[in-house]
Amino acid sequence: MQAEKTDIKSLLPEELEALLSGMGEPKYRAKQIFSWLSKGVGSFGEMTNLPLSLREKLAASCALNTPALLKKQISGQDGSMKFLWGLADGNAVETVFMRYGYGNTVCVSTQVGCRMGCAFCASAIGSLVRNLTPSEMLDEVLFSEKEAGGAVSNVVLMGIGEPLDNFDNVRKFLSLVSHPEGRNIGMRHISLSTCGLTEKFDKLAGDQLQLTLSVSLHAPDDETRNRLMPVNRKYGVDEVLRACEAYFAKTGRRVSLEYTLIKGINDTPRHAALLAAKARKLGAHVNLIRLNGVSERDFQPSAEEDTRAFLRILRDAGANATLRRSLGGDIDASCGQLRRRMMREG
Repeated sequence: MQAEKTDIKSLLPEELEALLSGMGEPKYRAKQIFSWLSKGVGSFGEMTNLPLSLREKLAASCALNTPALLKKQISGQDGSMKFLWGLADGNAVETVFMRYGYGNTVCVSTQVGCRMGCAFCASAIGSLVRNLTPSEMLDEVLFSEKEAGGAVSNVVLMGIGEPLDNFDNVRKFLSLVSHPEGRNIGMRHISLSTCGLTEKFDKLAGDQLQLTLSVSLHAPDDETRNRLMPVNRKYGVDEVLRACEAYFAKTGRRVSLEYTLIKGINDTPRHAALLAAKARKLGAHVNLIRLNGVSERDFQPSAEEDTRAFLRILRDAGANATLRRSLGGDIDASCGQLRRRMMREG
Protein backbone atom coordinates (compact mmCIF):
# COMPACT_ATOMS: atom_id res chain seq x y z
CA MET A 1 0.00 0.00 0.00
CA GLN A 2 1.43 3.38 -1.03
CA ALA A 3 2.17 5.77 1.87
CA GLU A 4 0.12 8.95 1.97
CA LYS A 5 2.06 11.97 0.79
CA THR A 6 2.85 14.82 3.17
CA ASP A 7 0.77 17.97 2.72
CA ILE A 8 3.87 20.15 2.44
CA LYS A 9 2.07 23.50 2.19
CA SER A 10 0.59 22.91 5.66
CA LEU A 11 4.08 22.79 7.23
CA LEU A 12 5.80 25.64 9.07
CA PRO A 13 9.53 26.26 8.49
CA GLU A 14 10.59 24.25 11.55
CA GLU A 15 8.47 21.33 10.36
CA LEU A 16 10.04 21.60 6.92
CA GLU A 17 13.45 21.42 8.57
CA ALA A 18 12.50 18.14 10.23
CA LEU A 19 11.20 16.80 6.90
CA LEU A 20 14.44 17.73 5.15
CA SER A 21 16.59 16.21 7.88
CA GLY A 22 14.78 12.93 7.36
CA MET A 23 15.73 13.14 3.68
CA GLY A 24 19.37 13.82 4.49
CA GLU A 25 19.07 17.38 3.18
CA PRO A 26 20.38 20.59 4.82
CA LYS A 27 17.89 22.44 7.01
CA TYR A 28 18.54 25.81 5.38
CA ARG A 29 16.56 24.64 2.35
CA ALA A 30 13.41 24.90 4.50
CA LYS A 31 13.35 28.69 4.28
CA GLN A 32 13.63 28.54 0.47
CA ILE A 33 10.85 25.98 0.19
CA PHE A 34 8.56 27.89 2.58
CA SER A 35 9.07 31.05 0.52
CA TRP A 36 8.09 29.25 -2.68
CA LEU A 37 5.01 27.69 -1.07
CA SER A 38 3.92 31.11 0.21
CA LYS A 39 3.95 32.37 -3.38
CA GLY A 40 1.50 29.72 -4.54
CA VAL A 41 3.74 27.71 -6.88
CA GLY A 42 1.99 24.86 -8.66
CA SER A 43 4.84 22.35 -8.78
CA PHE A 44 8.19 21.55 -7.23
CA GLY A 45 9.75 22.13 -10.65
CA GLU A 46 9.13 25.87 -10.19
CA MET A 47 11.47 25.94 -7.17
CA THR A 48 14.43 26.76 -9.35
CA ASN A 49 16.93 27.52 -6.57
CA LEU A 50 16.65 23.93 -5.27
CA PRO A 51 18.78 21.09 -6.65
CA LEU A 52 16.98 18.81 -9.08
CA SER A 53 17.62 15.84 -6.80
CA LEU A 54 15.79 17.56 -3.93
CA ARG A 55 12.88 18.58 -6.13
CA GLU A 56 12.53 14.94 -7.19
CA LYS A 57 12.56 13.77 -3.56
CA LEU A 58 9.89 16.30 -2.66
CA ALA A 59 7.69 15.31 -5.60
CA ALA A 60 7.96 11.65 -4.61
CA SER A 61 7.00 12.12 -0.95
CA CYS A 62 4.98 15.35 -0.74
CA ALA A 63 1.66 16.56 -2.13
CA LEU A 64 1.53 20.06 -3.60
CA ASN A 65 -2.08 20.65 -4.53
CA THR A 66 -3.48 23.84 -6.02
CA PRO A 67 -7.17 24.75 -6.32
CA ALA A 68 -8.93 24.81 -9.67
CA LEU A 69 -10.92 27.95 -10.46
CA LEU A 70 -14.42 26.69 -11.23
CA LYS A 71 -16.21 30.02 -11.29
CA LYS A 72 -15.30 33.69 -11.00
CA GLN A 73 -17.90 36.40 -10.55
CA ILE A 74 -17.17 40.14 -10.52
CA SER A 75 -19.65 42.57 -9.06
CA GLY A 76 -20.75 45.32 -11.41
CA GLN A 77 -21.74 47.34 -8.34
CA ASP A 78 -18.55 47.48 -6.30
CA GLY A 79 -15.85 45.38 -8.02
CA SER A 80 -15.81 42.66 -5.36
CA MET A 81 -15.08 39.16 -6.66
CA LYS A 82 -16.29 35.72 -5.67
CA PHE A 83 -14.30 32.62 -6.53
CA LEU A 84 -15.46 29.02 -6.45
CA TRP A 85 -12.44 26.76 -5.99
CA GLY A 86 -12.38 23.08 -6.88
CA LEU A 87 -10.42 21.04 -4.35
CA ALA A 88 -8.32 17.92 -4.91
CA ASP A 89 -11.07 15.57 -3.67
CA GLY A 90 -13.79 17.03 -5.89
CA ASN A 91 -15.36 19.30 -3.27
CA ALA A 92 -15.68 23.04 -3.80
CA VAL A 93 -15.41 26.09 -1.58
CA GLU A 94 -15.91 29.85 -1.93
CA THR A 95 -13.73 32.89 -1.30
CA VAL A 96 -14.67 36.57 -1.64
CA PHE A 97 -12.17 39.31 -2.53
CA MET A 98 -13.18 42.86 -1.55
CA ARG A 99 -11.50 46.18 -2.26
CA TYR A 100 -11.60 48.88 0.42
CA GLY A 101 -9.86 52.21 0.80
CA TYR A 102 -7.55 50.74 3.43
CA GLY A 103 -6.58 47.68 1.35
CA ASN A 104 -7.84 44.43 -0.08
CA THR A 105 -9.67 41.94 2.11
CA VAL A 106 -10.26 38.27 1.42
CA CYS A 107 -13.08 36.37 3.13
CA VAL A 108 -11.88 32.81 3.70
CA SER A 109 -13.93 29.63 4.12
CA THR A 110 -12.76 27.17 6.78
CA GLN A 111 -14.95 24.14 6.06
CA VAL A 112 -16.78 22.51 3.17
CA GLY A 113 -20.33 23.07 4.37
CA CYS A 114 -21.24 23.83 7.98
CA ARG A 115 -23.08 22.02 10.76
CA MET A 116 -24.16 25.07 12.77
CA GLY A 117 -27.52 25.21 10.94
CA CYS A 118 -28.15 28.98 10.99
CA ALA A 119 -31.60 29.51 9.50
CA PHE A 120 -30.63 32.39 7.18
CA CYS A 121 -27.36 30.97 5.83
CA ALA A 122 -26.77 29.02 2.61
CA SER A 123 -23.59 27.41 4.00
CA ALA A 124 -25.55 25.19 6.38
CA ILE A 125 -27.74 23.67 3.65
CA GLY A 126 -26.41 20.14 3.27
CA SER A 127 -24.55 20.37 6.60
CA LEU A 128 -20.83 19.74 7.06
CA VAL A 129 -18.89 17.73 4.48
CA ARG A 130 -15.37 18.09 5.91
CA ASN A 131 -12.84 20.48 7.41
CA LEU A 132 -10.44 22.40 5.20
CA THR A 133 -6.72 21.81 5.71
CA PRO A 134 -4.34 24.67 6.58
CA SER A 135 -2.94 24.57 3.05
CA GLU A 136 -6.40 24.81 1.46
CA MET A 137 -7.19 27.91 3.50
CA LEU A 138 -3.81 29.41 2.62
CA ASP A 139 -4.53 28.72 -1.06
CA GLU A 140 -7.72 30.79 -0.80
CA VAL A 141 -5.55 33.79 0.04
CA LEU A 142 -2.76 33.08 -2.44
CA PHE A 143 -4.88 32.26 -5.46
CA SER A 144 -7.47 34.95 -4.81
CA GLU A 145 -4.60 37.43 -4.94
CA LYS A 146 -3.48 36.03 -8.27
CA GLU A 147 -6.96 36.04 -9.81
CA ALA A 148 -7.85 39.49 -8.49
CA GLY A 149 -4.50 41.01 -9.39
CA GLY A 150 -4.04 42.71 -6.03
CA ALA A 151 -2.22 41.91 -2.80
CA VAL A 152 -4.33 40.95 0.20
CA SER A 153 -3.71 43.04 3.31
CA ASN A 154 -6.59 41.78 5.48
CA VAL A 155 -8.11 38.35 6.08
CA VAL A 156 -11.51 37.60 7.57
CA LEU A 157 -12.50 34.04 8.45
CA MET A 158 -16.19 34.58 7.75
CA GLY A 159 -16.80 32.36 4.74
CA ILE A 160 -18.31 28.89 4.66
CA GLY A 161 -17.93 27.02 7.94
CA GLU A 162 -17.42 27.69 11.65
CA PRO A 163 -13.70 28.41 12.24
CA LEU A 164 -13.68 27.22 15.85
CA ASP A 165 -15.25 23.92 14.77
CA ASN A 166 -12.03 23.35 12.80
CA PHE A 167 -9.82 24.78 15.53
CA ASP A 168 -6.49 23.01 15.00
CA ASN A 169 -6.39 23.49 11.23
CA VAL A 170 -7.48 27.13 11.54
CA ARG A 171 -4.82 27.78 14.17
CA LYS A 172 -2.19 26.32 11.85
CA PHE A 173 -3.46 28.42 8.94
CA LEU A 174 -3.14 31.56 11.07
CA SER A 175 0.49 30.68 11.79
CA LEU A 176 1.17 30.09 8.10
CA VAL A 177 -0.49 33.22 6.71
CA SER A 178 1.06 35.50 9.35
CA HIS A 179 4.57 34.01 9.28
CA PRO A 180 7.17 36.74 8.58
CA GLU A 181 8.97 34.50 6.08
CA GLY A 182 5.71 33.75 4.25
CA ARG A 183 2.70 35.96 3.46
CA ASN A 184 3.36 38.00 6.61
CA ILE A 185 -0.20 39.28 7.12
CA GLY A 186 -0.19 40.65 10.66
CA MET A 187 -2.62 39.26 13.22
CA ARG A 188 -4.12 42.71 13.75
CA HIS A 189 -5.24 42.50 10.12
CA ILE A 190 -7.05 39.19 10.68
CA SER A 191 -10.59 38.73 11.99
CA LEU A 192 -12.05 35.39 13.05
CA SER A 193 -15.83 35.05 13.14
CA THR A 194 -17.59 32.48 15.32
CA CYS A 195 -21.20 31.75 16.21
CA GLY A 196 -20.04 31.30 19.81
CA LEU A 197 -18.40 27.93 20.57
CA THR A 198 -17.49 29.23 24.00
CA GLU A 199 -15.31 26.30 25.10
CA LYS A 200 -12.88 27.26 22.33
CA PHE A 201 -12.65 30.94 23.39
CA ASP A 202 -10.30 30.19 26.28
CA LYS A 203 -8.15 27.96 24.09
CA LEU A 204 -7.88 30.71 21.50
CA ALA A 205 -7.18 33.32 24.17
CA GLY A 206 -4.37 31.16 25.51
CA ASP A 207 -2.46 31.72 22.27
CA GLN A 208 -2.50 35.49 22.92
CA LEU A 209 -3.10 36.22 19.27
CA GLN A 210 -3.70 39.84 18.35
CA LEU A 211 -6.50 39.06 15.89
CA THR A 212 -10.04 40.41 16.19
CA LEU A 213 -12.59 37.94 17.51
CA SER A 214 -15.97 38.60 15.88
CA VAL A 215 -18.98 36.89 17.41
CA SER A 216 -21.97 36.29 15.15
CA LEU A 217 -24.68 37.28 17.61
CA HIS A 218 -27.57 38.24 15.29
CA ALA A 219 -30.01 38.58 18.21
CA PRO A 220 -29.74 40.01 21.74
CA ASP A 221 -32.18 37.54 23.36
CA ASP A 222 -32.45 33.77 23.46
CA GLU A 223 -35.96 33.62 21.99
CA THR A 224 -34.94 35.35 18.76
CA ARG A 225 -31.50 33.76 18.56
CA ASN A 226 -32.96 30.26 19.06
CA ARG A 227 -35.11 30.88 16.00
CA LEU A 228 -32.15 31.95 13.88
CA MET A 229 -29.28 29.90 15.28
CA PRO A 230 -29.78 26.36 16.66
CA VAL A 231 -26.35 26.64 18.33
CA ASN A 232 -27.93 29.08 20.79
CA ARG A 233 -29.69 26.20 22.52
CA LYS A 234 -26.25 25.07 23.71
CA TYR A 235 -24.51 28.44 23.91
CA GLY A 236 -27.09 31.03 24.99
CA VAL A 237 -26.69 34.78 24.56
CA ASP A 238 -25.59 35.47 28.14
CA GLU A 239 -23.08 32.60 28.11
CA VAL A 240 -21.59 33.85 24.85
CA LEU A 241 -21.27 37.40 26.19
CA ARG A 242 -19.64 36.14 29.43
CA ALA A 243 -17.13 34.24 27.30
CA CYS A 244 -16.45 37.47 25.38
CA GLU A 245 -15.74 39.27 28.66
CA ALA A 246 -13.33 36.54 29.72
CA TYR A 247 -11.62 36.65 26.32
CA PHE A 248 -11.09 40.41 26.62
CA ALA A 249 -9.79 40.07 30.18
CA LYS A 250 -7.22 37.50 29.05
CA THR A 251 -6.11 39.09 25.77
CA GLY A 252 -6.86 42.80 26.06
CA ARG A 253 -8.54 42.53 22.65
CA ARG A 254 -12.12 43.81 22.52
CA VAL A 255 -14.66 41.63 20.77
CA SER A 256 -16.77 42.66 17.78
CA LEU A 257 -20.44 41.64 17.63
CA GLU A 258 -21.69 40.79 14.13
CA TYR A 259 -25.39 41.46 13.64
CA THR A 260 -27.25 40.66 10.41
CA LEU A 261 -30.47 42.67 10.13
CA ILE A 262 -33.41 40.52 8.99
CA LYS A 263 -36.77 42.09 8.21
CA GLY A 264 -39.33 41.57 10.95
CA ILE A 265 -37.16 39.11 12.87
CA ASN A 266 -34.39 40.91 14.74
CA ASP A 267 -34.61 44.53 13.57
CA THR A 268 -37.20 46.04 15.92
CA PRO A 269 -36.57 48.94 18.32
CA ARG A 270 -36.84 46.45 21.19
CA HIS A 271 -34.00 44.37 19.74
CA ALA A 272 -31.93 47.49 19.20
CA ALA A 273 -32.35 48.74 22.76
CA LEU A 274 -31.49 45.34 24.24
CA LEU A 275 -28.47 44.95 21.98
CA ALA A 276 -27.26 48.44 22.89
CA ALA A 277 -27.39 47.66 26.61
CA LYS A 278 -25.47 44.41 26.25
CA ALA A 279 -22.89 45.78 23.84
CA ARG A 280 -22.25 48.82 26.01
CA LYS A 281 -21.75 46.64 29.11
CA LEU A 282 -19.30 44.47 27.19
CA GLY A 283 -17.54 47.42 25.57
CA ALA A 284 -17.92 45.66 22.23
CA HIS A 285 -18.17 47.14 18.76
CA VAL A 286 -21.40 46.26 16.94
CA ASN A 287 -21.00 45.59 13.24
CA LEU A 288 -24.38 45.77 11.49
CA ILE A 289 -25.05 44.45 8.01
CA ARG A 290 -28.29 43.99 6.08
CA LEU A 291 -28.99 40.41 5.11
CA ASN A 292 -27.92 39.22 1.68
CA GLY A 293 -30.96 37.19 0.62
CA VAL A 294 -30.66 33.44 -0.04
CA SER A 295 -33.07 31.83 -2.50
CA GLU A 296 -33.55 28.71 -0.35
CA ARG A 297 -34.34 30.75 2.77
CA ASP A 298 -37.51 32.70 3.50
CA PHE A 299 -35.85 35.79 4.96
CA GLN A 300 -35.53 39.33 3.64
CA PRO A 301 -33.11 42.15 4.49
CA SER A 302 -34.34 44.92 6.77
CA ALA A 303 -35.74 47.98 5.03
CA GLU A 304 -33.28 50.85 4.73
CA GLU A 305 -35.33 53.09 7.03
CA ASP A 306 -35.50 50.34 9.69
CA THR A 307 -31.76 49.80 9.34
CA ARG A 308 -31.06 53.50 9.91
CA ALA A 309 -33.44 53.58 12.90
CA PHE A 310 -31.75 50.51 14.41
CA LEU A 311 -28.31 52.10 14.08
CA ARG A 312 -29.58 55.39 15.54
CA ILE A 313 -30.99 53.64 18.62
CA LEU A 314 -27.66 51.90 19.21
CA ARG A 315 -25.66 55.10 18.94
CA ASP A 316 -28.11 57.17 21.00
CA ALA A 317 -27.80 54.57 23.76
CA GLY A 318 -24.02 54.92 23.77
CA ALA A 319 -23.13 51.74 21.91
CA ASN A 320 -20.20 51.74 19.48
CA ALA A 321 -21.83 50.68 16.20
CA THR A 322 -21.28 50.92 12.46
CA LEU A 323 -23.20 49.75 9.41
CA ARG A 324 -21.02 47.64 7.17
CA ARG A 325 -21.25 48.21 3.44
CA SER A 326 -22.90 45.18 1.84
CA LEU A 327 -20.73 44.06 -1.06
CA GLY A 328 -21.37 41.64 -3.89
CA GLY A 329 -25.15 41.58 -3.87
CA ASP A 330 -25.12 40.73 -7.58
CA ILE A 331 -22.56 37.89 -7.34
CA ASP A 332 -24.12 35.47 -4.81
CA ALA A 333 -21.93 37.01 -2.12
CA SER A 334 -23.70 35.38 0.83
CA CYS A 335 -21.69 32.46 2.18
CA GLY A 336 -22.45 29.25 0.32
CA GLN A 337 -24.70 30.59 -2.43
CA LEU A 338 -22.36 29.93 -5.35
CA ARG A 339 -21.43 26.47 -4.06
CA ARG A 340 -25.12 25.62 -3.64
CA ARG A 341 -25.87 26.72 -7.20
CA MET A 342 -23.06 24.54 -8.52
CA MET A 343 -24.41 21.56 -6.54
CA ARG A 344 -27.93 22.09 -7.91
CA GLU A 345 -26.59 22.24 -11.44
CA GLY A 346 -24.50 19.10 -10.92
